[in-house]
Amino acid sequence: MRTGVRAQQREQTRQTLVRESRRLFSTQGYASVHLSEVVQAAGVTKGALYHHFEGGKAALFQAVLEQVQQEVATRVAATADAQQDSWSQLTAGCHAFLEATTDPSVQRIMLVDGPAVLGWRSWRALTEATSGRHLAHALTALVLEGTIPAQPVAPLTHLLSGAMNEAALWLAASEDAADLEATRQALTRILEALRTR
Repeated sequence: MRTGVRAQQREQTRQTLVRESRRLFSTQGYASVHLSEVVQAAGVTKGALYHHFEGGKAALFQAVLEQVQQEVATRVAATADAQQDSWSQLTAGCHAFLEATTDPSVQRIMLVDGPAVLGWRSWRALTEATSGRHLAHALTALVLEGTIPAQPVAPLTHLLSGAMNEAALWLAASEDAADLEATRQALTRILEALRTR
């Protein structure tokens, strides 16, 4: 019984650290957040933080990034799965990704600080394991059914993913509300160009 309570307390502490650091990282950016702020906000000691995240601030950020990427991937998958056919699943999923990444906190953690803190390769691996995996599955299904011409799916996945990430970063810096709709329309045209004529 005692072991179960301790495990629950440990998990609660870990969740609190992730929640508070996510709030700080999303508002201040990774470089501006100090561990003393995190432990104060979480109400724990630095020792407790290092117990859960041996790598300190970078390990804590990675946990936050993984959480954000998983949430975005879940949102994209749920939106896509609600559609009736493979083509609608692809387009709805791509638009859901673009919509999810218009959240400034998602942009900062996932697209700005993520590659800078983890390094490009580690960041790409996390992206491929979440939203990238869903995109690759959707494209594979469309190639198999002939909706998209037969071709290797990996390059297409990376091209679309890169285009959507870049669009999200551009939208983050934009002050014109019309840019989001223009980007949605441009994305629709890019996707339509993939279809077999």
